Amino acid sequence: MALWVLSLVAASIGVAFWIYQRFGHLLKYGAKIPGYPALPVIGNALEYVNKTPHEFLESVGENFAAHGKTFRVWMGPDLMVVSKDARVAEAVLSSQKFLDKSNEYDFLRPWLANGLLTSTGRKWHSRRKIITPTFHFKILEQFVEIFDRQSSVFVEKLRPHAVSEEAFDIYPLVTLCALDVICESAMGTKVNAQEDAESEYVRAVKDMSYIVHQRTFKILARMNFTFNLMPYRGVQEQALKVLHGYTDSVIKSRRRELGATSGWKIDENDNDIGIRKKVAFLDMLLATTVDGKPLEDLEIREEVDTFMFEGHDTTTSAISFLFRCLAENPKVQAKVYEEILTVIGNDVSRPVTLQVLNDLNYLDLVIKETLRLYPSVPAYARNLKEDMIVGKDITIPAGCNLVVVPFYMGRDADYFERPNEFWPERFATETSAEKANPYRYVPFSAGPRNCVGQKFAVAEIKSLVSKTLRHYEVLPVGAARAAKTGRFVAELILRDEGGVPVRLRKRM
Repeated sequence: MALWVLSLVAASIGVAFWIYQRFGHLLKYGAKIPGYPALPVIGNALEYVNKTPHEFLESVGENFAAHGKTFRVWMGPDLMVVSKDARVAEAVLSSQKFLDKSNEYDFLRPWLANGLLTSTGRKWHSRRKIITPTFHFKILEQFVEIFDRQSSVFVEKLRPHAVSEEAFDIYPLVTLCALDVICESAMGTKVNAQEDAESEYVRAVKDMSYIVHQRTFKILARMNFTFNLMPYRGVQEQALKVLHGYTDSVIKSRRRELGATSGWKIDENDNDIGIRKKVAFLDMLLATTVDGKPLEDLEIREEVDTFMFEGHDTTTSAISFLFRCLAENPKVQAKVYEEILTVIGNDVSRPVTLQVLNDLNYLDLVIKETLRLYPSVPAYARNLKEDMIVGKDITIPAGCNLVVVPFYMGRDADYFERPNEFWPERFATETSAEKANPYRYVPFSAGPRNCVGQKFAVAEIKSLVSKTLRHYEVLPVGAARAAKTGRFVAELILRDEGGVPVRLRKRM
């Protein structure tokens, strides 16, 4: 009996020592960070069990109101530190030490594997070096024709809504247009999503985004063992079958079309490959060698899937919210339209160039202001491998997941005057004090892991919005319809649970 008691005591001591070794550092510093009381083992997880998707983001705002610019949440044994402090954003985003994405990005790996978004270390540096030249301005110039052509299709799809002048959700139509743009720009294929509204690929993207969000906040879905027993697993497998199947088929087809072999190079004088050598992203990956060897199809797929994900849903979110802002702020819309007439003229069929888009300076300000209030990526997360000390009052411990929230940082009165007002001119009249901390505004992230495709995104936004405004005036919806919006969902990408309803009127 005594031996049994001694064994139990020894086992208890061993477990306690393991817990201290594994979590002692997190517990020590986590206790110093403000946050609601947590239960043993499960932490604060019960608070999120029954929340609807839009309530997740609302709860973040409630925590900021209760605890200040930085708070902590225990998701089971995992410590999550959430911040809208620009100092914290600068410390983590500008550093070469904190490049590892948080554990939540592991939920993306079944889809994106170890592409640019999720990879770390040497592989990330290598891929970043390969991909960055793809977005050189000379290559972007070639994509503007695609932007313009797909924008023309978009304008035609809007025509019935302009005739009726009734409210409709513009988000799904923008989604299909963005998918057409990204497929043709990235892979040289045309999925004609705008002509086929029931796109299987779009549904698969939505399903994967939803699953990643559920795995982030639901404790049973976070663990692989229990996730595999849940209905989510079947939905994920079906979505991945669609997503990976499409990308694999395009890569194989493109290899055959270009006659890609080891040592094949892009012919700068060849204007007859697919869409006039515009497929810089996929073509450059096919032409790339690492240590003298070409990339394998699986390596190419993870980068193409990453580009498809990051370049499709993000621009959809930005463009849709921009239309909402224009509808709700007619004076701003009038200034944008006046600039469009000055720069492009009143010929609605005139194609634009990259230089023309660059000359739309006021539209630049409108895009910036839209992304301040509605950042396409509402939060960035890192897994800290060492302590991060910010000023004299904040120590964020190694081993935790740090989340920076641009959605709330952009709405903080400490960083922006009249933060709830849509005022594009603020970015043309910033004071030196406001400019002193640029990390208060990071819609494209910042530092080493900033968005490599942000110039591509801005050019696409300008092309679609300017084309639309040349044809239509964007109008607000009635109070009853508007009341159903404003429930924001922070999955991988920011969206409104009630959609983005607007009305259109044909310009005379």
